[in-house]
Amino acid sequence: MTIPTLIFAFLLASLLGALYHLIRGGGPSRLFLDLFLSWAGFALGYFLGMRLGWSLYPLGGLDLGLTIPAALILLVGVDWISRIRLWGDTFPDD
Repeated sequence: MTIPTLIFAFLLASLLGALYHLIRGGGPSRLFLDLFLSWAGFALGYFLGMRLGWSLYPLGGLDLGLTIPAALILLVGVDWISRIRLWGDTFPDD
């Protein structure tokens, strides 16, 4: 992966994480979590695609067909898991 491709992937993943944060809401710590999860999902999708040899929507050296869905799956999955409340749990915002 070249440096311009890496910068483009970083910007695209950051945009995806920021848009998800804008839609779902939360504080500054949640923004950092969303950005980190988006970066991790992008990297996971990229390496998974490279490992399996899959290429759906290539854009230069970056395969958008695997990176974007992997980032979204990770964002939605961790958001869903983090909002589960167990019986007896109390939170400051209750």
